[in-house]
Amino acid sequence: MKTIGVLTSGGDAPGMNAAIRAVVRSGCENGMRVMGIRRGYNGLMQGDMYEMNLRSVSNIINRGGTILYSARSPEFKTEEGLQKALSVAKEVGMDGLVVIGGDGSFRGARDLSLRGLPCVGIPGTIDNDIACCDYTIGYDTAMNTVLEMVDRLRDTTESHDRCSVVEVMGRHAGYIALNAGIASGATAILIPEIEYDFQRDVIDRMIRTQKTGKKHFIIVVAEGVGGVDEMVKRITEETGVESRATILGHVQRGGSPTVRDRVAASHMGSRAVRLLSEGKGNRVVAMQKDEIVDFDIFEALSMKKTLDLEQYRVALEISI
Repeated sequence: MKTIGVLTSGGDAPGMNAAIRAVVRSGCENGMRVMGIRRGYNGLMQGDMYEMNLRSVSNIINRGGTILYSARSPEFKTEEGLQKALSVAKEVGMDGLVVIGGDGSFRGARDLSLRGLPCVGIPGTIDNDIACCDYTIGYDTAMNTVLEMVDRLRDTTESHDRCSVVEVMGRHAGYIALNAGIASGATAILIPEIEYDFQRDVIDRMIRTQKTGKKHFIIVVAEGVGGVDEMVKRITEETGVESRATILGHVQRGGSPTVRDRVAASHMGSRAVRLLSEGKGNRVVAMQKDEIVDFDIFEALSMKKTLDLEQYRVALEISI
């Protein structure tokens, strides 16, 4: 391939810039022209792109967010939008495309591949909810950000004998909540994948630990569970412990990526370029068992991801 494009789509994630850097430098080293597409599929449809080179990606590996920006695009989901994107790609001589994002971004890559533009997806999302992948770019940084925030909350929670109910990101996936909850020693962890009984799993656990001398508590709740304000009221009423809700929100998406995110993103970006250079499209790069692999995009999108129940059992056992 002579010319490839790279874009970021959906929610931003720390490490996306490291992936962009790897794509650009691997592409240049393989004699390719690399076009950076701004604002995801919107930019592809509008021709908002520029040629990148080795120095275009200097000093970005340590930066959060994405230098190519990101945007959601309802128009791109239509046949008219797809054709507009393909027309622009043909006009600039684009032979292949690297898409960094989540499942929604991959579905767009699949649709372009089916219409003749080879695409390779790289998983970039803090939720770690892509089924074909054990680990997604941004996940480690997000968990460490949550842990830092919860550790800070613990200081004031302990000082005042309070309960902090902390909502973390994860609309449909509880991976951040579960791991950050274990790492922070949360008394209870509520996630969308596991049905819970608030009386049994929160109130009764708190009362039980109160009897052992514990006076402050951390409750971690995934965004998909929600209702933290009501939880706070009920905890205060039924346990007598003054409680506060904290919603961490988009702070979890920002910040300098960790070593793991930078290394994973670099390997994935390089693998994506190699696939395109071999004429392979309609693929998703993934990490499984700490190895970089790739899947057919249809296979990747049909997979189901399940939570490690043993990890949840451990969380219950050691957080009492």
